[in-house]
Amino acid sequence: MKWIFPVALVLLLSQVYAQENSNPYDVHVSTRAIDGRIQIDASYTVPINICSAFAFITAYEGAKNIPGILESKVISRFGNKVRVYRVIEEQILFFLIELKSTIEYTEVPNRLVAFEQISGDTKYYKGSWKLLPDKDSTIFRYEALVEPHTLIPSSIIEYFMKNNLRERFEFMAQKARESRASMAIACK
Repeated sequence: MKWIFPVALVLLLSQVYAQENSNPYDVHVSTRAIDGRIQIDASYTVPINICSAFAFITAYEGAKNIPGILESKVISRFGNKVRVYRVIEEQILFFLIELKSTIEYTEVPNRLVAFEQISGDTKYYKGSWKLLPDKDSTIFRYEALVEPHTLIPSSIIEYFMKNNLRERFEFMAQKARESRASMAIACK
């Protein structure tokens, strides 16, 4: 009977250790419903410099390699403003939802990319990507406010969105790290 507590403690600690090691990019995602809209706050850290991080986050057409993004096409550029047509596919419960939108991005090199939907299938979508240097890495911080245009309750959408976003941000972090060499070329 004396061995039950130590064995339970070892199992608990090994589970915590395994979870920490399964998140090498320190991915954090939180969502919360606010008056019919969903606030999304997320971040991840990648061992690349700030210039490579900015090149990665502004490679808009490369976003179609991210799960759930079916199409991502630059339709215009003017100064620091970029308009992108995007088609996203979400699965919520048994429903496959396709969302089309045109988003305007405002770029502040090596610091920030603010965005706002100017037309599309959601009622409201606005937010930003902030890039923060951290030793030999960059922290990607995503903040957005989304108001879906659907009959599905926002609490259900929020639940599925949070789970889907965690996987997408982990994927993005991995891709950013893998593409650091090619992104470094854009910084020269």
